[in-house]
Amino acid sequence: MTIALSTVFIPAWLLQEPWPEVAALVLLPYLYIAYQRLRHLRQNELFRIVSENAADMIALVEVTGKRLYNSPAYEKVLGYSLKELAASGSLDQVHPNDRQRVIEAAKEARTTGVGKRLEYRMRHKDGDWRVLESTASAIRNRNGQVTQLVIVNRDITERKRMEEQLEHEAFHDSLTGLPNRNLFLDRLQRAMDHARRHPEFKFAVLFVDIQGLKIFNETMGHAVVDQLIIDISKRLKSRLRHDDTMSRSTPTGDTDRPGGHETLARIDGDRFTVLLENIKAPSDPMRVAIRIRDSLAAPFSANGVDAFTSASIGIALNSTAYEKPGEMLRDADIAMCRAKAQGTSGCEVFDTEMHALVVRRLKLETELRYAIEHGELRVFYQPIIRLASGQIAGVEALVRWWHNDSEFIGPGDFIDVAEETGLIVPIGRYVLKEACRQAHAWHLLFNTSPLLTTTINVSPRQFAQTNLVADVKAALEETGVEPSSLQLEITETMAMSDPKITTRTFSQLKELGVRLSIDDFGTGHSSLSRLRSYPVDVLKIDQSFVRGIENDEESREIVHLIVTLAHHLSLKVIAEGIETPAQRAYLQQFGCEFGQGYLYSPPVDHAALEQFLASASHDIEESSVNAGIRLTPAG
Repeated sequence: MTIALSTVFIPAWLLQEPWPEVAALVLLPYLYIAYQRLRHLRQNELFRIVSENAADMIALVEVTGKRLYNSPAYEKVLGYSLKELAASGSLDQVHPNDRQRVIEAAKEARTTGVGKRLEYRMRHKDGDWRVLESTASAIRNRNGQVTQLVIVNRDITERKRMEEQLEHEAFHDSLTGLPNRNLFLDRLQRAMDHARRHPEFKFAVLFVDIQGLKIFNETMGHAVVDQLIIDISKRLKSRLRHDDTMSRSTPTGDTDRPGGHETLARIDGDRFTVLLENIKAPSDPMRVAIRIRDSLAAPFSANGVDAFTSASIGIALNSTAYEKPGEMLRDADIAMCRAKAQGTSGCEVFDTEMHALVVRRLKLETELRYAIEHGELRVFYQPIIRLASGQIAGVEALVRWWHNDSEFIGPGDFIDVAEETGLIVPIGRYVLKEACRQAHAWHLLFNTSPLLTTTINVSPRQFAQTNLVADVKAALEETGVEPSSLQLEITETMAMSDPKITTRTFSQLKELGVRLSIDDFGTGHSSLSRLRSYPVDVLKIDQSFVRGIENDEESREIVHLIVTLAHHLSLKVIAEGIETPAQRAYLQQFGCEFGQGYLYSPPVDHAALEQFLASASHDIEESSVNAGIRLTPAG
């Protein structure tokens, strides 16, 4: 903008005497006007210099919306020339959904004289939308009326993209792109809020735990498992109904219309959740769960290898009893754990009885921690007998819980909790050390040849610990027990789960001089070639086969086959759970060397077993039980 200076005409008679003072007074207003024009010109020039060199877009518009001036930054940011902008209205490039807000902001600036900060979208010449941050300042005339607006626009498109990316990452899983736990809980909260306003609205949460990935993680690495998880998430999305799985990219929107926004989310690791909204029948969630389970039946491909997976699914139905979304998610998780305990590919619906069970388990866990810390655990021993001679060849160390100095709790009531919580590791360490200490004491007291063998069970959690070998070595050194008299018992399933780890651990244990036994043989899926390669000494026949040996021909054939196989591999055999003379007779007939069970003795404390050893001179018959050797609390 340019402003021309007008020539100031001064009458000649004003410059003559005798009126110099009057002339000065008359000239002063003209000089003031000239000064103001010059000042205004300089201000306009300064405005032009600033606006043309500013990175922000600066516009001068009339209150009618007509553009009076646009800075060159408009062309740099939006691609339009000044001529193109001058030929268009001030709202022509504004996004249709934002125009009303821009009009209202301009009206407020005209009315109040104060512009507020506003974000809106303007179309770039190439068709893309740019996000602008705008402020308006009012220009008033002499009467105080707003006649023009100076608008400063800043391009914040990249900043908004970064904010949206950060927001997306905060509410989505980085691997699968699915909603994460935060977004899932947000959607669940919205569903709960909607149900409070509309009692007829029903929804459910499915908690899905995928099994079968661990072996690929250990053998092929994280990258392969990550791809499997991506493939699983895609299959789940494709198999579920559209309105079961569609989810929004941000946790905002109309909370009064949750239908159609149901969410499939990845909570963590190999666990997913599904929020089913607006269900019509209580059976709908179970049908969806079955569809999820069936979708995982077909194998996935992992580096050219078929990868089979399964799912345990827990279901929680909405209830007015839930106050927070985490409570409903917790109950679906509880139901999932119950389904998992029942076997793979199971589905369970949460109920109040299940909740009571969880409360009892939590109480049991707390009390078990106290028992470990305050020495309430005891080691009991069940004799292992040479079937041919009736002599005691060894003992199996078994843990018992002397609860509150008043009652014994059997392992069946707390071992599962100990395994799930990891408490089995300190329990196993205690049993190992105490049994080794007691075995050494018996060796010194009775001086038998060969030495009494002590068998100790190793749990899956213990076997997975990298310090298992170090714990065994420490127990041997601390107690002084002869390593060859210590026999560690590992289940068949555990031994076959990861051949590399099993081979390495077995070799390290054998280097310490201890003996190894495969427990529950016949119940897992053994590979004979692997079994032959493992440095084991003993196979133990599972009691389920021994129990049926009298009346079931198939059980007899299995037991006979196991004994024959073991002898072919130069292994000894122990049969557990012998309860009748007939069972013992069959086992002797098949050539089984050792046995244990209630026919001879239940597990007893160290004092009772010591009485056994002292009175029977290592010779025990089933009459010993009838003579009064019973389970008695240790002092």
